[in-house]
Amino acid sequence: MVKSKTVLSRRLIGVTGVLALALAGSARAETWSFDPVHSSINFSVQHMMLSNVTGEFDKFSGTISANGQDPSSIAIEATIDASSIDTHTEKRDNDLRSANFLDVAKYPTITFKSTKIESAGQNRWKVTGDLTLHGVTKPVVLDVTGPTPEVNVMGAPHRAASATTTINRQDFGITFNKTLDNGGMVVGNEVTVTINVDAAKK
Repeated sequence: MVKSKTVLSRRLIGVTGVLALALAGSARAETWSFDPVHSSINFSVQHMMLSNVTGEFDKFSGTISANGQDPSSIAIEATIDASSIDTHTEKRDNDLRSANFLDVAKYPTITFKSTKIESAGQNRWKVTGDLTLHGVTKPVVLDVTGPTPEVNVMGAPHRAASATTTINRQDFGITFNKTLDNGGMVVGNEVTVTINVDAAKK
């Protein structure tokens, strides 16, 4: 009788171990990669105290990982090629790449790494992370909407989300400017960033 109980106990332990491994496997983080063809990183900044100049970065990559449905497990990382800045005016783009602004020869990349995710309502989130720009790292908060439900595109699951934030370029050591005759500045300090991400599951 004691032997039977011992065997049964060992079997239960074995079954428990298998279940634990199965649950651990089902909770493994999924990783989604930015689809650069269907994603965009855009910005807007005031020019000459009049209109807003808009532009985008043409080269970037990023990943989003999550452990099931647990928001606290979400980790977002992105890297932007600073030299890929494009405002559709070659002379202005060259100036933005120069030491006056982004200084891409010295700081070739812009990076973001999330540190905290908080719910901000139905399908809305506050994503806090470290932004490294022009060699300076500062915390920023992204207002995120999404993600969308999964959609199968050419055999791969895709989801999408959008985000916005506003940064002060001077916080990152980008201080170059010129004064207008009326006392205003040629380039505004606040830069509004809009991100649209289409990500595919690896």
